[in-house]
Amino acid sequence: MKSIRNLLATAAVAALASACARADEAPHAVPAPVVADAPASGVQTAVLSGGCFWGLQGMFEHVKGVKQVVAGYAGGTKDTAIYEVVSTGTTGHAETVQIKYDPKEVSFGKLLQVYFSVATDPTELNRQGPDDGTQYRGEIWTTNADQKRVADAYIAQLTKAHTYSQPIVTRVDAFKTFYAAEGYHQDFLIKNPDYPYIVINDQPKIENLKKMLPGDYVAAPVQLANSHA
Repeated sequence: MKSIRNLLATAAVAALASACARADEAPHAVPAPVVADAPASGVQTAVLSGGCFWGLQGMFEHVKGVKQVVAGYAGGTKDTAIYEVVSTGTTGHAETVQIKYDPKEVSFGKLLQVYFSVATDPTELNRQGPDDGTQYRGEIWTTNADQKRVADAYIAQLTKAHTYSQPIVTRVDAFKTFYAAEGYHQDFLIKNPDYPYIVINDQPKIENLKKMLPGDYVAAPVQLANSHA
């Protein structure tokens, strides 16, 4: 993802580049995790990185049981949590989403199944589709020991089953701090459904969620402005 000003000025070029890159991140039929979450009550938090946060936020806003999704940055410091700075790939930050969810409706393991099935290609190192750089890396930021247990076991399960032809390079690290992105990034997909980058790279993720995991899909997205998490 390039800066918004550049994208607005070169939409046709970005669309062409994105179209060429889509072959790298085709949806994958991923089995559900064998290792289940420990029982939990109350709203829980999941923090995931994997490419442009526009698509991650927009797609997870359609997942059943999700109450809020915020686009932002994780992995770096507060003073560098600025879009133009993160875009240099030198800050340690990754474009990230913070997901608030009800464990009675959706498990952390189920969120990971969605993540690996339609949100990201876990075999791509420091890139997703048309976007290159460490800020687009795949990373699961575990907020507690149980999330780490589930994430590690799930990656081991998918690896043992040879679900992907290439090794999974998605990282699993302990969550530190999340910084919300600038306001103009929030609900970007909802606000700009016809934007070329969104049409080519992100709308298909929502359609794939609907087709591949229909029981986990809800038609009306949880918009950040209307969420109550």
